Amino acid sequence: MNARVLVTGGTIRLGLAIAAHLRDKGYEVYTTSHRKESGADFIVDFRKAWTLPKFDAIVNNAALFTGSEADLTAVNYLAPKRTIDEKMAVNIVNILDSRVICGPRDDYGAYARTKRMLLEETVKRHGGVRVNGVAPGPVIAPVAAKEPAGPTPLGRPTPEAVAEAVRFLLESEFISGCVIPVDGGQHLL
Repeated sequence: MNARVLVTGGTIRLGLAIAAHLRDKGYEVYTTSHRKESGADFIVDFRKAWTLPKFDAIVNNAALFTGSEADLTAVNYLAPKRTIDEKMAVNIVNILDSRVICGPRDDYGAYARTKRMLLEETVKRHGGVRVNGVAPGPVIAPVAAKEPAGPTPLGRPTPEAVAEAVRFLLESEFISGCVIPVDGGQHLL
């Protein structure tokens, strides 16, 4: 596989696992980070004006979990939407959150609201750009952590399981507008 793939936020946590998995499978992987010391190929603050080259595929993984509504909207929704609207790649996978695929809730914070907006963008038609999503459950936090995310009937998914779902969507040329939950069945509760 010689496809050039950009993994935003690809130097830590889930993004790092996705980037490593794709490299292991033969992809030419590039990463972004907002931290200069991260070792990323591109240093980008998605809250400000930014420019990136075109790629064969983009995994929109970069996310803010806390901060102002404006910052969360800029990073979690507007930056990924721009990669779609400007056709920066013909194959895009958005990293969502399993909590948002069950429908809107009154208790959503800014993070979940921005991921819900990205979900709505993911499942519509984009004329020539394949857009899909992966909706992880509680993957990053330690197993012993008490999270508001709740139980996972099939067990806690691993970052590698999420990365495998991303690769599946990247390689499935006739799938678009699909969201794969990788949450141990949590979205069924």
